[in-house]
Amino acid sequence: MTGDISLQPAAGDAPHIVLEARNVVKTYGHVTALDGVDFELRDGEILAIVGDNGAGKSTLIKTLTGAVHPTSGEILLDGRPIQFKGPLGARHAGIETVYQDLAVAPALDIASNLFLGRELRCPGVLGSIFRRLDKRRMRDEAQRAMNELKFRLPSISNAVEALSGGQRQGVAVARAALFARKLVIMDEPTAALGVRETGQVLELIRSIRDRGLPVVLISHNMPNVFEIADRIHIMRLGRRAAVVTPKSHSMNDVVAIMTGAATA
Repeated sequence: MTGDISLQPAAGDAPHIVLEARNVVKTYGHVTALDGVDFELRDGEILAIVGDNGAGKSTLIKTLTGAVHPTSGEILLDGRPIQFKGPLGARHAGIETVYQDLAVAPALDIASNLFLGRELRCPGVLGSIFRRLDKRRMRDEAQRAMNELKFRLPSISNAVEALSGGQRQGVAVARAALFARKLVIMDEPTAALGVRETGQVLELIRSIRDRGLPVVLISHNMPNVFEIADRIHIMRLGRRAAVVTPKSHSMNDVVAIMTGAATA
């Protein structure tokens, strides 16, 4: 499987910060979408980002992944300042994002979707001149990825359009896990899924974390957040209102901070 595995910090060591934002501001004319936001994603954690609609969650993620350029502030990857020219730059740096629309090709099979845009070609003349795809190798790699993530599918050769919503989500998540070297970002990965399918996707997220990749989870589903997150980054009115844990704060506490009824 492609990708470096980050090591967990030794007991007593301060956790390594993989991705960081310092005092990030994003304005659109007279509208301030992000107002001096700080953000830290630690090695080996699942960090949930929560907040009401318009709180700045999506703008923050787009800024971290190069889809939006900040008006001011600094973004660091492994402690080094970095400026992504676009989402492709973030992908090249090892950051994979799973959006709500999943960006899958329904008519293609699972293996083809996992390697969409990064297809493997046959070795030698067949690949370099005739540009023939190495479909067998892609199927093998896809099956290996699914096995490592412990995600069961009827057949790796099935078309994605024949899969359930949860299985399609699993394909998108597996693709991110296959190519991510630094971290995975997921935008509402359990939206519109049933209880059973939601459980499968949450297990996938845990599997990615257990492989050593930190995960950023954007979600409105508070029970999911409290089930899976190590820390919770709360956004309000374009700022970071607080960072709490499921052990230190209840769901009611988090909602109160989100709405401004309480402070951390």
